[in-house]
Amino acid sequence: MSLLAVGSVAFDDLETPGGSRQNLLGGSATYFSLSASHFVPTQLVAVVGADFLADHRAVFEKRPIDLAGLIQKPGRSFRWKGSYDDELNEAKTLDTQLNVFADFHPILPESFRQSAYLFLGNIEPSLQLDVVHQMAKPPRWVALDTMNYWIKGSRQELAEVLKEVDILLVNETEVRELTLEHNLLKAYRRVLSFGPKVLVIKRGEYGAVLMTEGCVFSVSAYPLEVIVDPTGAGDTFAGGFLGKLAQLGRMDIPALKHAVLTGTVMASFTVEQFGTGRLEKVQKKDLDDRSKAFFNMIRVDDL
Repeated sequence: MSLLAVGSVAFDDLETPGGSRQNLLGGSATYFSLSASHFVPTQLVAVVGADFLADHRAVFEKRPIDLAGLIQKPGRSFRWKGSYDDELNEAKTLDTQLNVFADFHPILPESFRQSAYLFLGNIEPSLQLDVVHQMAKPPRWVALDTMNYWIKGSRQELAEVLKEVDILLVNETEVRELTLEHNLLKAYRRVLSFGPKVLVIKRGEYGAVLMTEGCVFSVSAYPLEVIVDPTGAGDTFAGGFLGKLAQLGRMDIPALKHAVLTGTVMASFTVEQFGTGRLEKVQKKDLDDRSKAFFNMIRVDDL
């Protein structure tokens, strides 16, 4: 079964304490699909410009990622420039150029409309809802990511699409702004009233929290000695989490917990190099070894 992802493919210019890089392949759908495709075949819907070259396409083609929904148009791709301070906790946006992404209206290829699982990346809520309506039949689950910009400026449209969503993935600031609740348990109850049954809160260097009926599950980030570039870590987490969940074909609490651990491990690879450099090189043994080590870190044996 395939996992369909709709989002952005972009180019990033980055400044970090470890140096600077230009024209790095980035975007939410890029990190998501490179991560999710380790677990299930992934279908990608996005738009790029004439600056998206064969070498960039080859990054996706090395993985089981279907690019039938990747549309190329004249002009430049979405471009973002950001910087990080010494703590690497939060990116400061220096420049954003939407370019061809400004007129992005996702059109699903016929072969994508039967997908069993759907991830709605961080795009305008009205476009997310339109993608849901393009599906030939309801997916087994729909997951959604959003951001403060849409929560503030498109709250009604976001409320409409959330009615169609099973899993919401956001950070702490976003869930508090969405629900107007500071306490995360109260925030989860508000999320339930919007539609989603599962809430995953991405907490950056502090890991992630899973909330569903009868379960609150929290894990730290995978410990690393060197962190180079946190860009895309949240999208990589989402790809690992949802890819593993689709691979398991279940949404019970044990499956959700394993998916959170998998997403956390996948995100740990991304931050080790600039851009997608490390994520592109991940092999099954890397994933298995790090997953085993992480599971051992959090396991508590009976006394």
